[in-house]
Amino acid sequence: MPHRAHLFSLTPGHAIYHSCIKNGYKLKNLKQDLLAGISVGIIAIPLAMALAIASGVPPQYGLYTAIVAGVIIALTGGSRYSISGPTAAFVVLLYPIAQEFGLAGLLMATVMSGIILVLMSLLKLGRLIQYIPEPVTLGFTGGIGVVIAVLQIKDFLGLSLPALPEHFIDKVYTLAQALPAADGPSTIVAIATLCIMLLWPRFSSQVPAHLPAILVGSLLALGFNRYGAEIETIGTRFQYPLAGGGIGMGIPPFIPAFELPWLQQGSDGQPLGLSWGMLQALLPSAFAIAMLGAIESLLCAVVLDGMTGKRHSANSELLGQGIGNIIAPFFGGIPATAAIARSAANVKAGASSPISGVIHSLVLLIGLLCLANILAYLPMPAMASLLLVVAWNMSEAPKALHLLKSAPRSDIIVFLTCFSLTVVFDMVIAITVGILLAALLFMKEIADMTRLYDISKNRRYIDKPLPDTWLVLKINGPLFFAAADSIFSEIKLLSDHKRTVILYMDGVSILDAGGLAALNKLTKELKQKDTHLVITDLQFQPIRTLAKAKVQPVDKLLYFYPTLKDAIERHPQ
Repeated sequence: MPHRAHLFSLTPGHAIYHSCIKNGYKLKNLKQDLLAGISVGIIAIPLAMALAIASGVPPQYGLYTAIVAGVIIALTGGSRYSISGPTAAFVVLLYPIAQEFGLAGLLMATVMSGIILVLMSLLKLGRLIQYIPEPVTLGFTGGIGVVIAVLQIKDFLGLSLPALPEHFIDKVYTLAQALPAADGPSTIVAIATLCIMLLWPRFSSQVPAHLPAILVGSLLALGFNRYGAEIETIGTRFQYPLAGGGIGMGIPPFIPAFELPWLQQGSDGQPLGLSWGMLQALLPSAFAIAMLGAIESLLCAVVLDGMTGKRHSANSELLGQGIGNIIAPFFGGIPATAAIARSAANVKAGASSPISGVIHSLVLLIGLLCLANILAYLPMPAMASLLLVVAWNMSEAPKALHLLKSAPRSDIIVFLTCFSLTVVFDMVIAITVGILLAALLFMKEIADMTRLYDISKNRRYIDKPLPDTWLVLKINGPLFFAAADSIFSEIKLLSDHKRTVILYMDGVSILDAGGLAALNKLTKELKQKDTHLVITDLQFQPIRTLAKAKVQPVDKLLYFYPTLKDAIERHPQ
């Protein structure tokens, strides 16, 4: 029980306090965190840029996110090994926002989502993850993986297309129409990068696969471009203004600057501005970002607990994620949450505290300041290959296939519904419908478990013959709104021509308002037939419900006895 209380406590900076202050922080721990932070920081540089591009904004904003939010969440959160930054799960939410409202709208939605996360932590909603069924999470993560993969086809094949259409089916149709115009050199770079990423793990190297893959892809693209090809790179696609009035290629080698989110560019290139109407328009997206961020960060913390044997504080983690997402947009940060792949790499690299997360962010900052010119040579086809692998990993396809083969039919329906809605419409609809559908199917299954048995002649319960006008029924299962009507309707039918009906309710753990209403309806119907209703062996919760509703015994209608034996012996025949 103490572990459970610890899991759902709310303490700002829970992870840093328990790993560094309470237990002490030694030189050995610093060395471990340095090595882990440097390793993860190197991994995160191309990932952060690729995820920003996939989200519809220039690559530097992914670095800003990992730099600013990464530090803040590490110092204020509840999971000591989590590494926070942009993640693939957000892409399907952020890309439409960026297209409609521009960078400014995306940053404002991030601030709003951070406020929602803080409120969730103050309301102690860290248990949230327990109420999201696995078919729902597998459905929307699988759908996200498909959407991300489709978005990468354009750069993977070097297709010269304007912005893709808004709807998934239109995207697929547009890409299919453009396939004959695929660029050969770009496709070769993309395939080479992808092959290295898939084959590299077989060599059991400590170097993450995407680093040599990106390096080979960049060298190939450089060679092709030198001989007349036109493979697009970060430097040719993205530019930034220079202080002297010129234009820089790629990403700006500057520290993230403070700027109010609503003064950044909207979709028309002008400052978006702050208005009540704009906040209302962004609120649904902000809520979806907050919900997804909460799910991702808590899932990540649970995975890390399993890897390390430590315990996170769920509400403290939500608080840290909220604070990070409130502050980061003022420095150009888009939504951030804990990234499972990077966090797992952090643990495997030997991290001992959240300090490794801080060091990871400093490595990204150094990369931004010192390597900006080199990063401009990264080819877009190689970045697309990187995101294809990310999409495959986050889709958890093996788990999804296992679910389809072995899960109950209701879980399969929920999974397919969430998957289809995520792909065809959007994740907000998918999660909402998925949770509602899962809840309805779960209630149906629980309702089906509530059964009625005639035990009038069962010698296990009754040791002497009863009058022919008596009926003893045993109810097994919860009498809640979804089950009560059918159960009490069946009791009414069985009670025809009976003088006394005894309900043996030792198997009823729950009686809710719906069950109480059905019971009241039954008593009124039995009164018309001059039938006595006798209730025995009530558990605590049903007694409390009846007492709160001030249900009292009624002579010649409703009787209560502590046990079935008492009812048989004491009730008048």
